[in-house]
Amino acid sequence: MRSTTSRAARAALATTSAAALALTLAACGAANEEPAGGSGPDATASGSDLSGTLVGAGASSQQAAVAAWQAGFTGQNPDVTVNYDPSGSGAGREQFLAGAVNFAGSDAYLDDEELAASAEVCTDGAIDIPVYVSPIAVVYNLEGVEDLQLSPATIAGIFNQTITSWDAPEIAADNPDATLPAQAITPVNRSDDSGTTENFTEFLSATAPDVWTEEPDGEWPVAGGEAAQGTAGVISAVTAGAGAIGYADASQAGDLGVVAVGVGEEFVLPEEEAAATALDVSTRVEGRPEGDIAIDIDRTTTEAGAYPVILVSYGVACKGYEDAATGELVAAWMTYVVSEEGQAASEEAAGSAPISDELRAEAEDSIALITGS
Repeated sequence: MRSTTSRAARAALATTSAAALALTLAACGAANEEPAGGSGPDATASGSDLSGTLVGAGASSQQAAVAAWQAGFTGQNPDVTVNYDPSGSGAGREQFLAGAVNFAGSDAYLDDEELAASAEVCTDGAIDIPVYVSPIAVVYNLEGVEDLQLSPATIAGIFNQTITSWDAPEIAADNPDATLPAQAITPVNRSDDSGTTENFTEFLSATAPDVWTEEPDGEWPVAGGEAAQGTAGVISAVTAGAGAIGYADASQAGDLGVVAVGVGEEFVLPEEEAAATALDVSTRVEGRPEGDIAIDIDRTTTEAGAYPVILVSYGVACKGYEDAATGELVAAWMTYVVSEEGQAASEEAAGSAPISDELRAEAEDSIALITGS
């Protein structure tokens, strides 16, 4: 289970106002299309009586998915505007706990102190609802090497900088048929407080504890590599750097090489079905508030076809808002996001693994708790 050490203290550092978050994620013309069907409160463009503006911030991993959700939701509710700043999971949680945004996207669920702090801005505390499930890809830029396999221990050695050349014996052992260059490795990590980083370091800590001795954390713990802001920054840095390697939401990998990661006796690529298999063998975190759905990912699974380097990204919302209209808008937004239509939209836009019908039903029960006073 991930550490619940305090991140709440950093909420006091949040100075970004809601006005600074006016970044509307337009979605490739889809907002003007006729909606395929209703899924959520007042979910038809002709019959919706919802209006107003929602402001959110957080996980950059969700950015492509949020664009698709924004298009679908506002297409059904044309008098609603949804703004989202993909500033990173840590920044999103800080802004939410400071009352600067109505909801947050986060690749890590709220820890115990953050849950306690949410009582300051929510009338009945906050809840985490899984909305986006995606593999974290280990991406690389290495000319002449199209297929690369790496065991967890080798990945850990690369990112803690004890393996420094692409022709290192550890990499050669994982790739007996590959021709590996005597080229320096440049590991690229996130510079911001990132749920993707927390999930990635959690995987390294669980699967290669003898090599990766750092605690899981959203802030990168090893000095000396190249640091980049957000998912886009990591992808840009790896793309620009010959011999570079990084980690990012698989939907953003583009033309970069993607590592097949060692799981049990096989090497598995970060594909949608493999992510869904890993989620299926994971469990709920115990002791959470009513309506909160936090998932403890089984990083050490050896299940055939599973890819445990995944992130479960959450929508973080208040169970109670001081303003009734805000509560209604957040509930309607979250209902669309977890709906079959919303999950299909994020699958198409971002390659995410849709949540199961069982998890959807659980999420809908949680959303039903969201109210305004």
